[in-house]
Amino acid sequence: MRDKLVEAWRTNHRINLKLIDSIDAKGMAATLSTRGGRDVIRQFAHLHNVRVWHLQRRAKHLATPLAVFATADRPTKTQLKKALAASTAVVEELLTGAGAGTKGIGGFKRGPIQTLAYFIAHDSHHRGNILLTLKQSGHRIDKATRYGIWDWDRL
Repeated sequence: MRDKLVEAWRTNHRINLKLIDSIDAKGMAATLSTRGGRDVIRQFAHLHNVRVWHLQRRAKHLATPLAVFATADRPTKTQLKKALAASTAVVEELLTGAGAGTKGIGGFKRGPIQTLAYFIAHDSHHRGNILLTLKQSGHRIDKATRYGIWDWDRL
């Protein structure tokens, strides 16, 4: 079962990458906020930051090598994908370590599966926000990507 949970996490990561790759520079700068809220690129950066913050609480030694984006940072797609790949790998290490009872990994009130569900739900929430922002600001994603991110059996 552990392998299937890890694969679900990896699939979630592939969905993020697929979406990032399908958004052009203007789309990455899109926002619906009138008060300085996150544009699309900063929403993706937020996904990484939230992972790091949770890692700092549950296994500080795993979080230490991961950088956090400042609120105003607008990383490039390359920087963003690199950061998300790193935090994805470390969250995987956290989840597998928790399942194996690895020392120094803890802080799970309801266990690692609940934490995995939280991470995927959080990423999904922001992907929905990103898609809505893109649609309402005139930067629609191609149909293959819009539907492809739901085809978990092929990702």
